[in-house]
Amino acid sequence: MGMSSMVEKEEKRQFIIITGLSGAGKTQAAHFLEDMGFYCVDNLPPTLIPKLAELCHQAGNRLSRVALVVDIRGGEFFDHLFAALGELEGAGIDYRIIFLDASDETLVRRFKETRRRHPLAATGLVTEGIKRERKRLEELKTRAHHIIDTSHLSPGQLKDEIRRIFSTASPGDDLPVTIISFGFKYGLPPDVDLAFDVRFLPNPYYIASLRHRTGYEEEVKNYVLKWPVTKEFLTRVTDLLLFLLPHYRKEGKTHLLVGIGCTGGRHRSVVIAQELARMLGQRQIRVLAEHRDLGRKEVGDE
Repeated sequence: MGMSSMVEKEEKRQFIIITGLSGAGKTQAAHFLEDMGFYCVDNLPPTLIPKLAELCHQAGNRLSRVALVVDIRGGEFFDHLFAALGELEGAGIDYRIIFLDASDETLVRRFKETRRRHPLAATGLVTEGIKRERKRLEELKTRAHHIIDTSHLSPGQLKDEIRRIFSTASPGDDLPVTIISFGFKYGLPPDVDLAFDVRFLPNPYYIASLRHRTGYEEEVKNYVLKWPVTKEFLTRVTDLLLFLLPHYRKEGKTHLLVGIGCTGGRHRSVVIAQELARMLGQRQIRVLAEHRDLGRKEVGDE
């Protein structure tokens, strides 16, 4: 049976492509999907993706949930990925790309801990390999349906996010939201759909006992949340997101990334991101909070 004759209801199937930076957690993500009942294939040459899709179709319900790990380990074969995706689209195969990312600092630390060599580090410098890999993956990242930054995620948190995204019987019935805190002094996250500046809120940095703490700690959280302006801001942003989500979903958006920024990304933005995620979660929204700059050693002027 040729791919063009696949007329069964593919939208009810789940065909997932896992990709992203080396060291960002792709193997872990595949293991979590396997635990959820997906048939997983690691390091599949992209040229074989259409053939696998056809075999899954022929297998019917026996292979209705499939996840593939595809990355630069495939060498020159990786360059055929976009052609393979084009074949899937031409055949009416619904697929989803999940892109795992992490900060350079996090990736370097993970490679050092595991003593592995980066696949693109010709001279042995991990930083060189990461730079080359980011460049090769730029276009693919723009086509991803789900982007997960694992810099500050534990394996358990990554598992929860994978479950939130892919455990529903009908993908797309709701719109997953990632709220990422960041510091403006380190730049705006490039992938955010909406960004909110919370530098107008009272700053814990100027309280000596709170300066070297983070938004994860109860004292900082209580300080940021005690102000009426904070409560009103959270209520207004929550209402705005609840209004926007169904409209974004209607237009085909599959993931919403919301940025919450303060000066250094350690105090106010962390508290607000955590609290906003809690409030949305109470409304049955699939939401994850991430903190891009929480682990930075520089405290600066928050």
